[in-house]
Amino acid sequence: MIKSFKCRKTKLLSEKGECDKNFRAFRSAAERCLRRLEAAVELYDLRQPPSNHFEALGGDRKGQYSIRINDKWRICFTWSESGAENVEIVNYH
Repeated sequence: MIKSFKCRKTKLLSEKGECDKNFRAFRSAAERCLRRLEAAVELYDLRQPPSNHFEALGGDRKGQYSIRINDKWRICFTWSESGAENVEIVNYH
């Protein structure tokens, strides 16, 4: 379950279906990944399907997790007992 967003553009896409121009090329994939994140009850739920490429991040993003939208873009977030927090769509590579 998504508890909070770090990025306003991500929140608008998730809650209202409003798409920022930067997200248009992968909108449907991003919405699908956000629905999976919303449905997750625990981190383990995000390991399937394998196309999520779920991973714990390191470096300056230590403590965060990501699921892959495409080769370039990710949904990054932190996890608490209540669900996903600080959710954002980023190109962090």
